[in-house]
Amino acid sequence: MSEPVRIDNADRLESALAELAARDKIIARVLAETGLPPLRLRSPGLAGLARIVVSQQLSVASAEAIWGRLDALIVPFDAARLSAASDHDLKSAGLSAPKIRTLRALADAARSGALDLETLPVDDVETAHERLCAIKGIGPWTADIYLLFCHCHPDVWPVGDLALQHAVGHAFELDMRPDAKAMAELGARWRPWRGAAARLFWAYYRVARGRAGIAV
Repeated sequence: MSEPVRIDNADRLESALAELAARDKIIARVLAETGLPPLRLRSPGLAGLARIVVSQQLSVASAEAIWGRLDALIVPFDAARLSAASDHDLKSAGLSAPKIRTLRALADAARSGALDLETLPVDDVETAHERLCAIKGIGPWTADIYLLFCHCHPDVWPVGDLALQHAVGHAFELDMRPDAKAMAELGARWRPWRGAAARLFWAYYRVARGRAGIAV
C-alpha cells in the first residue's frame, strides 16, 4: 500500500483508484463503469468553507447562483466584510436564515481566532474535523466536504452523505441504504484512500441514477 498524499490532481486520483481497484473488486467494477471521476477542487479558506455552507441541500444550479450573488456582495471575501453585511443583503443574495447564522458564526470564529483556517491541522484530520464542527452550524458533512475538496485530504469519508449512501448500497446490492454506522464499516476497507473512493461513488451515483438504477 502506497503512502497517501493529497489528491490534488487527476494523476493522483487515478493512481489512488488504481491501487484500490487492484485489491477490491467492488472498486474495480465501479471504476470500469464510471471511468475516472472529476476532482471538483475548491480553494481552502473562508470563501471555500462558506461556499460549501451555501450549497447545502440545494441543487448545483441554485447553489452556484446564490454563491455568485454572495461573492459579488462580499469583496474581498473576508471575515470582517462578511460580519459587516446586513441580514437584508444576505437574504437578498438568497441565503436562508439558518445559513446566515452559520456564516456569521464562521466569520466571528475567524475574526476571534477560534478557528484559524490558515493553520488548520489537516494532516490530523480528526482534530481538524473537531475544530470545524465546534462552529455553530458546521456539522460533520460540511467539515468532511471542506477537508475533501478544499484540502484534498486522501482519506475523508462522508458517511452521512445521502448520495454516497445510495451509491454504496447499490454497488454492494444491499436491500437498504446503509446508514452512517454501516458506511463507516463498509468504507474501512478503502483506507487510506477513502477520499478517492468517495469521488468514485459520487460519479457512480450519477451514472446509476441516470439509468434509474438508484431510487432517491
